[in-house]
Amino acid sequence: MKKILLAVLAASLISLFSWADDSVLKTGHPDEYTVKKGDTLWDISATFLNSPWLWPEIWHVNPQIENPHLIFPGDLIKLIYLDGQPRLTVERTLKMVPGAGGINGATKLSPSVRVQKMEEAISTIPLDRIDAFLSRSRIVEAGVLEDAPYMLAGQQQHVIVGAGDLAYARGTFDSNFSNYGIYRKGQAFKDPVTKEFLGVYAQSIGTVAIDNIEGEVAKLDVIRTYEEVRPGDQLLPSEDRSVDSLFYPSAPDDDISAQIIAVEGGVTQVGKFNVVIINRGEREGLQIGNVLAIYKTGEVVRDRVKGGKIALPDERAGLLMIFRTFEKLSFGLVLEADRALAVNDKVRNP
Repeated sequence: MKKILLAVLAASLISLFSWADDSVLKTGHPDEYTVKKGDTLWDISATFLNSPWLWPEIWHVNPQIENPHLIFPGDLIKLIYLDGQPRLTVERTLKMVPGAGGINGATKLSPSVRVQKMEEAISTIPLDRIDAFLSRSRIVEAGVLEDAPYMLAGQQQHVIVGAGDLAYARGTFDSNFSNYGIYRKGQAFKDPVTKEFLGVYAQSIGTVAIDNIEGEVAKLDVIRTYEEVRPGDQLLPSEDRSVDSLFYPSAPDDDISAQIIAVEGGVTQVGKFNVVIINRGEREGLQIGNVLAIYKTGEVVRDRVKGGKIALPDERAGLLMIFRTFEKLSFGLVLEADRALAVNDKVRNP
């Protein structure tokens, strides 16, 4: 799968929201900022805003630019006020035109069309942090992996195979698919409160293409691998889905009360740009791009005046964005972490 580029492309991002005051703006914010290579829209918005995920709500259309939401290094981001409300605009840089009618033939600044390659546009967030998870790992129902075809061995009875090798698998193959993903069964998730079964994590190991099938045995070309492929790894048809490359940060439409139930990589401590799994999904109305706040459970302390113990309020400690949803679970990318986060931390509307 070709690398997906995050770009802010759609005029639908222009918000009709109004602001009663400047509380949305960060104290000490600049009046303008020149975009540099390596910037992300999230980082730039954090320069101006207390909550960078609110950037879609204050971008303003510049009629002189065909697509003001496609932002490139060298562009100038300016903070302006319209009807007393803050708005961010983007201005293209000006081109120096020697002797083009300036006084005494001096060089003057003249607006120009600047041709840019799409891949030079800045991203909303660092896509390379989550690219692997957008198209590989998935959540499946109980029994799906057990019923799927499985790897037998490589040529000459090699137990471990890698990209470029020929291999064999056994099972019932769907004639509608020529490519299969290789998966390894991971954790089975249950809701930590209700104990409802939520799904099984299928870790992506690689991709194969079917060469030919004789009975239950298929000869495979191993296209790519992320780990060593072993006998018993299961095959699932490659997903025929379009991954939305445009992430529109937004608050969920409904109230969300969830928990972090796992972290990619099997660790328990969570930091910035870790991928986490939460126990809410499409069933609860979560959508790609939804931003959620992460809370640490308040400590229980002893009341030295009245006696007894009392729980302190939960403390906000981070921010995550949902980038893939399933029926009962979702994958999220931690965008901010003020302190060490962990499995079982709470997740709520920002």
